[in-house]
Amino acid sequence: MTGIAAVAVVIPAHNEQALLPVALEAVARSARHPAMVSTELIVVVAADACTDATRSVAAQGGALIAPLRSRNPGRARAVGTSLALRTLGLDPATVWIASTDADSEVPSRWLAHQRARAEEGWDAVVGTVRPQGWHPGLTEVIRDHIREYDSVGRCSGRPDDHPHVHGANLGVRADAYLRCGGYPALATGEDRALVAALRTTGHRVLRTRRFPVLTSARLSARARDGYGDHLGRLAERVRTLD
Repeated sequence: MTGIAAVAVVIPAHNEQALLPVALEAVARSARHPAMVSTELIVVVAADACTDATRSVAAQGGALIAPLRSRNPGRARAVGTSLALRTLGLDPATVWIASTDADSEVPSRWLAHQRARAEEGWDAVVGTVRPQGWHPGLTEVIRDHIREYDSVGRCSGRPDDHPHVHGANLGVRADAYLRCGGYPALATGEDRALVAALRTTGHRVLRTRRFPVLTSARLSARARDGYGDHLGRLAERVRTLD
């Protein structure tokens, strides 16, 4: 089995100048893990139809910038991934593509964990998320959401297993990514579509609850029908009941 020589972190962003610096610092912290010392790392921000300082913030944070004007998360992730692979110029079997979001904070062992699973022979790692930064008035509904989120899939007999898919916490070996067609240009669900394609084409996909990624509980979601939209619907339900 070919080892991992490089890791590319791809982050789609639409007008994320406020939250992107924290996301980039979290990735940088994860890259400083001792297990990552011998691994080449690049970070790509896919700046999609940005009208704020997202591109400048990304550059200041040391990221490569993949500009586009699609307002399409699937297209943004695909364009960012293509730039990463072209820049590295390596055998795709030796490259790991880690995906997160501009409003998210990855844990310090995130990259080391994904790289270790790749070295074990997994073609993809599908992780979980944890909301952060919610309005105090939503504390009860967020806690209920977390309990429900954590309980799903527990009956499978594999405590670490889960049914969730989030672009904020996802990793895939580049050759597997290319063989299954990559991210489709979907406005929503591109992460789920990629994982489904990986499974359909016989790749080894690990679902794990270890090292969840913190993601913003803001109610003004950037991606339609994504995790933020789900939290927004929960909040709206609370307002209706009030």
